Amino acid sequence: MPSLALAENSAVILQYHRFGVSEFPTTSVTIKQFESHIRHLQDGNYTILPVPHIIAALRANQPLPDRTIGITIDDAGRSVIKEAWPRLEKAGFPFTLFVSTDSIDQNNARTMSWDEVRTLMNSGVTIGNHSSSHEQLWVANGIDPKQDILNAQERFKSELGFMPVLFAYPYGEYNSEIRLLTEQLGFEAAFGQNSGVINNNSDYYTLSRFSLNEAYGDIKRFQLIVDTLPISVTDLTPSDPIVKINPPHIGFTLNKNLENIDNIACYASNQGAVKVELLGTNRVELRLSKSLVQGRTRVNCTLPGPDNRWRWLGMQFIVP
Repeated sequence: MPSLALAENSAVILQYHRFGVSEFPTTSVTIKQFESHIRHLQDGNYTILPVPHIIAALRANQPLPDRTIGITIDDAGRSVIKEAWPRLEKAGFPFTLFVSTDSIDQNNARTMSWDEVRTLMNSGVTIGNHSSSHEQLWVANGIDPKQDILNAQERFKSELGFMPVLFAYPYGEYNSEIRLLTEQLGFEAAFGQNSGVINNNSDYYTLSRFSLNEAYGDIKRFQLIVDTLPISVTDLTPSDPIVKINPPHIGFTLNKNLENIDNIACYASNQGAVKVELLGTNRVELRLSKSLVQGRTRVNCTLPGPDNRWRWLGMQFIVP
């Protein structure tokens, strides 16, 4: 069945930052929330795999178990080693830690030390590159993006003995040039911060993750997102997430195996439901009623899937 084929070749990637750091609720989940997430994954029919394993399987077009989950954590905050790691290790859940190296080198009090990162690495945690500076790499702000990323690679080589093959864009932000750069530098995959489900038809240098924080970390939302399936698309426009025409002309072509495409619904930040037009048998065009707001903004599309599960496509745009 088409739905089964899509399920076997997809995975939900979760994104966390901090744990129990109440002064940063937009980038932290409460300990109670996090423990409820772990319990749900333990009690349900989920397979939690290392992110590199997931990427390798998708690239090789090898089937993954239905409800495959990958866990990522950005920024190497102290709460990772104090709160998240012990709980994930007890549950037997692998995870990937994306590290910005300057924060460690500057002895930031909220960031782990290199010794602590080594402790996680030696326990089996995958270490990924999150840039040196954690700046917006696509912005002309005096930072050379290539050198910034390579500086981080050199620090990883010096401190950990290897260079990571996974990258996460700071703030999930990139443009076409930065996306191409991560591919040219030899990374196997790069992650954004747009919600959605990755699959073997994904662009491996703009991979989706479901971000979790206090406002979007309640157990009902968590139960929803870990059961989602992909909306597999091609010919996504605009190809560059940096908005040059506002509102942008957003469109994509749906995989022909998808069912019930007449029921697709899309929503934009700060404007709710968006008018959806189906062109031909599987081309979707969105008609936004007003301009996107300045900064990071999202457009999400959902489609009813099999077994009372939802298909999900997320796009993040940046209005300079």
